[in-house]
Amino acid sequence: MTLRLDEGETDALRRRAALEHRSMQDVARQAVRDYVEQTSRSDLIDAAPPTAAARPSTADANTSAAQHSGPATSPTTSPDHS
Repeated sequence: MTLRLDEGETDALRRRAALEHRSMQDVARQAVRDYVEQTSRSDLIDAAPPTAAARPSTADANTSAAQHSGPATSPTTSPDHS
C-alpha cells in the first residue's frame, strides 16, 4: 500500500512523530488503527436497534396501569347512604 500525503500533511505528521519520539510510520499506523476503531464503534451504535430507547420506564408503566384501572377507592371508606 502506498499512502500519498500532501506537503502540509507530511509536515504535520513529521512534527507529531518528532514530538512523540516515534517514526512517521508508527504515528500514521496508530492514526489508522484509531480511526478504524472509532468508526467501528460509531457503526455499531448507529446499527443498534432503537427498542432500548423506546422502551417505557417503570414509572411510565405504573402511571399507565393506574390510569387504566379506574379510580382508587379506600377500603376503610364506605359510601354514605343517608
